[in-house]
Amino acid sequence: MTERTVKKSIKELSPLDVYKLLPRITPPCGECGEKNCMAFAVKAVTREVALEKCVPLLTEKYKAEYVQLRDLLAPPVKEITVGIGDRSVKIGGKAVQYRHELTYHNPTPIAIDIADEMPDNQILERVKAVESFRYNYIGRILKLDMIAVRSSSNDPSRFGAVVQKVAEATALPLILCSFNPEVIEAGLRTVYNKRPLIYAAAENNWNKMAELAVKYNCPLVVHASEDLRMLKSLVKTLVEYGVEDLVLDPGTFVGEGLANTINNFTMIRRSACGGDKLLGFPILGAPIAVWKERTEPKELLMWKEACLASILLTRYTDILIMHSLEGWVLLPNIIWRFNIYTDPSKPVSVEAGLKIFGTPNVDSPVMITTNYALTFFTVESDIRSANIDCFLIVVDTGGLSVESSVAGRYLTAETITEALRKSGIEEKVKHRYLIIPGLAARLSGDIEQLSGWQVLVGPRDSSGIPTFLKDRWPPKKE
Repeated sequence: MTERTVKKSIKELSPLDVYKLLPRITPPCGECGEKNCMAFAVKAVTREVALEKCVPLLTEKYKAEYVQLRDLLAPPVKEITVGIGDRSVKIGGKAVQYRHELTYHNPTPIAIDIADEMPDNQILERVKAVESFRYNYIGRILKLDMIAVRSSSNDPSRFGAVVQKVAEATALPLILCSFNPEVIEAGLRTVYNKRPLIYAAAENNWNKMAELAVKYNCPLVVHASEDLRMLKSLVKTLVEYGVEDLVLDPGTFVGEGLANTINNFTMIRRSACGGDKLLGFPILGAPIAVWKERTEPKELLMWKEACLASILLTRYTDILIMHSLEGWVLLPNIIWRFNIYTDPSKPVSVEAGLKIFGTPNVDSPVMITTNYALTFFTVESDIRSANIDCFLIVVDTGGLSVESSVAGRYLTAETITEALRKSGIEEKVKHRYLIIPGLAARLSGDIEQLSGWQVLVGPRDSSGIPTFLKDRWPPKKE
């Protein structure tokens, strides 16, 4: 009997399967923040709430049910933690192969490499560059996540010293990279308490690497180049040895080997989601592999690394090791990662309500927009860049843009009037003029009739707000 026949996959689970094992306290205790146990069960199935949020379930009375639920809700790809504290990263934890089936969790961390033969000042510069990398994308701060220390010297003492230097300079999680167990242990002696990821166990060193993983309680990468049978064999051996937290590396190849790389990554994830426990671990991708072709121009290698990283992000990679620190290489990939790991059933939105820009007074303009993140942050940027003092009321449209929310009747005279009332704007200004987006022009008459405010139809694009206000504000009295 296969694992799949015994246990339902995540996407086949019904909230009722979870509900039956919950405490079902009457009246509902509400400690999880939900109205009742069924509401909690619905969110638990879609992984919107952690099982541990159910406080009664963690008591001795419901210990057996908790274990059953934990196994029932466990994703096919094991979730593994690298690092400690607030800077730790979770990798894996995927429940489905395709994003439309269920939201992907645990965005792929990107690690930047540091070779132990680099000069000390260059090492610290790269650490600082990784730490300071930040990009504000529609209100979210995107950043890099890890540092991979590579032993290019194969010298245990040098590697240990560099690992210690890096660990003192950053709290980011580390990957220790070498096939030499002596080198890895030299690094582990200084940072074992930070739970680094060990790279890597292979056919010829698995036993010593397994000893280190168990001894220092650290996750371990399993490497087998383009040989999934060998990879599974190594995984089975390591699990039996007692190493529970594994990461799979089937090899990352460029050029003619790229097709096989993509195929191997896909087959691993498909097998895991189909119930193959030996392949149910996170996958490591190494776009850094393009730098083996040292004869090619640097810019071409950077471009290849950017393209390969994008491909691997799309094809199920749970952790990436890269070399380039240039913004044009990294930005497309961290934005792509952000988009892949958003919930496809929920548009990216911001909190609705009254937003104040600059130092507005009782005569300042009042505008509205929707809570779709891209719309809001575009409007915000145009307002701030023009140094406009104003009030902006963000209407909850379920995360839809102006045009879509008007068409779908999420942005209506009723919702705008309600937003005006809740915002308290009538106590902040002495006029009653409301500027609406040009794409919502057809709502102007209904808004005026329902709210009592006079409507000014603004530009269709927020870039036109400064010119519009210059020409139309304050409004001329009729």
